[in-house]
Amino acid sequence: MDYALGYRPAAGVARTLFSQTMGYVAATTGLFALGAYLGRDLSGGAGLLAFAVAFGALIGMQFAARRSAQLTTVLLAVFGLFIGVATAPTLAYYADADPRALWQAGGATALFVAGFGAVGYATRRDLSALARVLFWALVGLIVFSIVLIFVTIPGGALIYSVLGLAIFAGLIVIDFQRLRRSSDVASAPLLAASIFLDILNVFLFFLQIFSGGGRDER
Repeated sequence: MDYALGYRPAAGVARTLFSQTMGYVAATTGLFALGAYLGRDLSGGAGLLAFAVAFGALIGMQFAARRSAQLTTVLLAVFGLFIGVATAPTLAYYADADPRALWQAGGATALFVAGFGAVGYATRRDLSALARVLFWALVGLIVFSIVLIFVTIPGGALIYSVLGLAIFAGLIVIDFQRLRRSSDVASAPLLAASIFLDILNVFLFFLQIFSGGGRDER
């Protein structure tokens, strides 16, 4: 729920929402790691099936949030586990080809999210209008990624990764501002899912850059 500029929920409510949301983010991250471990030997086809399950759980959360906090939490757990399984083949590839890139991407992601998250949590100016701009920027990035499949663009993968980081920097700022401005504790699982997706995408962009994929000529 968004509020007028300058509104801030009671400190106790804000702390409760923040702690619950970040607790859900931590738990989702743990389940993601478990899923990535369990799915490390799966084929790409199984990964696609796991992605479909994770996406279905994410959509289901939108409807369950209006009816049952417990069901929403369960769906968040399912999402975290199966998105880990879906990402497992990619992570396994990098673990074999360039394990150092995984640690570098993890460290860079932690600093990136902490920095832009702090900016978003501290910003008082209403940034809701920026969310619409970033949505269309994200659509454009998806179109660009499809173009890169068929067209060789010098440094295209690096451009894609840098643009992705710029877009998700804005999305992190917005999500953490939502976290500060909301007084609805029941929204914690949905906020956690959004923040986790921000973190995951930032990690994958950094992984591509640190592995050298951002310098590939497609």
